[in-house]
Order: sequence, then structure tokens, then C-alpha cells
Amino acid sequence: MLRSWAVPRGLPDSPGQNRLAIAVPDHDLEHLRYEDADKSIADIGTWEEHDRTDRRMLFTLHGRAGPRRYALIRTGERLLLRLTREQPSGGRG
Repeated sequence: MLRSWAVPRGLPDSPGQNRLAIAVPDHDLEHLRYEDADKSIADIGTWEEHDRTDRRMLFTLHGRAGPRRYALIRTGERLLLRLTREQPSGGRG
């Protein structure tokens, strides 16, 4: 199964930038390279959780361009995805 999140404005590309993240149902592996006129897969890879509280999860996505560390932050009913300032070695930014 693929763990899936919709990020309508795309993954954040600079530290501190917030993007709305919407949890969507997990998908079968056939969707790994899915694309249509309105949707595409922003990145694929494995993820590694570093820390979790009721309000925030810190994780690294080991994707196509190398590792990128993100925070998924709960603000009431919304979830925000943020690229962290501290990035693992080998990552962009």
C-alpha cells in the first residue's frame, strides 16, 4: 500500500514554507506513477519517522532527489506540511 497525502500547491521547496496537506485513502502499488490532467505524484520513496507528538510528526522522505526532512503539523482541523530548516546530508536546500 502507498501512504498518500494530497498537497494541492505542491511540496514546499524552501524551509519554513507551509503547504496544506490533506490525508487521502491509501492506494495500491499500481498508483505509484499515476498521473492525469489534474493529479500527479509529487515524489515517491520511503519515509523515516523521527519524532511524533499529538500536534506534529517529523519525518524524512527518501525520495527521487535524495532525503528531505518535513514536519506535518496539525492546526485544528487542518494539516500543514513544512520543509524543515535542518536537512539531512545529501538533500537539496
